[in-house]
Amino acid sequence: MLNDSIICIDNHYIQENFACSYLLKEKDRALFIDNGTNSNISILLDVLKQNGYSKEQVEYLVITHIHLDHAGATSGLIEHFPNAKILAHPKASPHLINPKRIIEGASSVYGKENFSKMYGEIKEIPESKVISMKDEEEILFGDRKLKFYFTKGHANHHFVIHDFGTNSIFTGDSFGVSYPIMKSQKNFLIFPTTTPTDFDSKEAILSIEKILNTNSDIAYLTHFNSFEQMKLGAEELIEGLLKMQKLLDKLIELELKDQEQKTYTENFILEYYTKKIEKKKFPLEVLKFLKDDILINAMGINFVANRLLRKK
Repeated sequence: MLNDSIICIDNHYIQENFACSYLLKEKDRALFIDNGTNSNISILLDVLKQNGYSKEQVEYLVITHIHLDHAGATSGLIEHFPNAKILAHPKASPHLINPKRIIEGASSVYGKENFSKMYGEIKEIPESKVISMKDEEEILFGDRKLKFYFTKGHANHHFVIHDFGTNSIFTGDSFGVSYPIMKSQKNFLIFPTTTPTDFDSKEAILSIEKILNTNSDIAYLTHFNSFEQMKLGAEELIEGLLKMQKLLDKLIELELKDQEQKTYTENFILEYYTKKIEKKKFPLEVLKFLKDDILINAMGINFVANRLLRKK
């Protein structure tokens, strides 16, 4: 359920209902939270215009973290908004100003050709356009107070935004993923995301608890849209994080290599998802929708496992 001042925008990243941005409206001001990739810039501009705002009225671009499905459009989008500033985690800001490491890292994960198709050109952003937020820092957006909380576990450069005006919280990836296909009137599925490179189950659980402690009525996920059953969702996410930690511990014990490790991890996550889907009586076609999540979540677990194995 969306508040009238919050617009969910499907970025059509990979597939429909997979990744979104949010337009927040406050009288004569507007801001975007997470902005997707360069391929959806025209979508965001169209929604802004449809809601009666000019480009000059956009005050902020807010990115929950630097992962490119959340922040990839930032350098292209900011060029359209002469009065806007970018609000980012202090560990994300340097990568906006100089994106070389982000480009190299994502290219190594996806391959240079796929990276180019998925994300296009990521350009440097003038330092004067970027504001680094402190943990628990507050700003006014018109008459609405926004408060920022650092939330490690998915990424070390992640924060969430509590909107006091609607008592809602924009969680990026810190409150997992729950796509429309995973929601019904009677039930829901929600899973943690363990993408490369910073998975930390303890920090992720602390982040979920921090989100709950804001007493927000509703979470707005980048993947995807609103999620209202905060307490029950948190319980399921924590269960999933403990399961992923169990997988990580097993990989350290087994010391598997390369393809054997990859296969073991993907099968473990697939089995976990399948059992959850069957238990909640969702159609198994949900697995087709989750295939990319399974692969990239497995990559994240394997990345951490290999890092820990090198230290043994």
